Amino acid sequence: MSGFRLMAVHAHPDDESSKGAATTARYAAEGHEVMVLTLTGGERGDILNPAMDVPGVRDRISEVRQEEMAEAARILGVKQRWLGFVDSGLPEGDPLPPLPEGCFALVPLEESTRALVKVIREFRPHVVTTYDENGGYPHPDHIRCHEVSMAAYEAAADPEYFPEDGQPWEIKKVYYSHGFIRKRLELFQEEYERRGEPFPMADWLKKWKTERGDMMVRVTTQVTCGDYFPQRDDALRAHATQIDPNGSFFAVPLDIQQKIWPTEEFELAKTRVTTSIPETDLFAGLEEDAQK
Repeated sequence: MSGFRLMAVHAHPDDESSKGAATTARYAAEGHEVMVLTLTGGERGDILNPAMDVPGVRDRISEVRQEEMAEAARILGVKQRWLGFVDSGLPEGDPLPPLPEGCFALVPLEESTRALVKVIREFRPHVVTTYDENGGYPHPDHIRCHEVSMAAYEAAADPEYFPEDGQPWEIKKVYYSHGFIRKRLELFQEEYERRGEPFPMADWLKKWKTERGDMMVRVTTQVTCGDYFPQRDDALRAHATQIDPNGSFFAVPLDIQQKIWPTEEFELAKTRVTTSIPETDLFAGLEEDAQK
């Protein structure tokens, strides 16, 4: 089966490479049409790779992040578009400072929803992936990404909603991407213990906040995509201002990841088709005539 369309909606450049990237690479390689839609330019993201914190980079950070995104999309084999909103930044302090005027999280929901609906009606995705109600983590742009995505799911199909912005289109399924799975790290740790080696993420696992529990309880769909982990990691490294190649993303060797946990996890949030849970395919339940 080929020819379905998948849209991955993300808040910033680099999110597409750290959340569900191997899945998008797999579907693109299999002949499906995959678009990454990046809602903001990531202008306020910190430079997290010391090697990139050099003169001239911060001064042209918007351009640099566009270049990084283009390379990541090329590596993953996907299309990519910008929605054009301005990064809100991640406020820090107690109390938290106000968000910057004009940033994405402060744009009226109807305005950002309309912008997303227009792209949805142009691309006509059968499946959309986005973030859960907590944004995956509580960044204001991630939470807004969830809100806009869910509003656009309804609005894109409504013929009375801005008819001048294209013909109505029904998205068949919406998924939340769940990348932070405690059980995954626990199994990696067990493998290191079996080998008699120290687990490089042991301290990180000890600090894991457990009040929300393991997100695995919400997962409905696991997509096997271990063969595409190298592309995922290469796409991550393409975001050189954001990703430290010596950081935790790359602490566990690929052969262990591919052996112990070769899937990416999603939660079916909305569906207009009948499917059976658990799933192994984001397109499960779609019929051939849905490809129109």
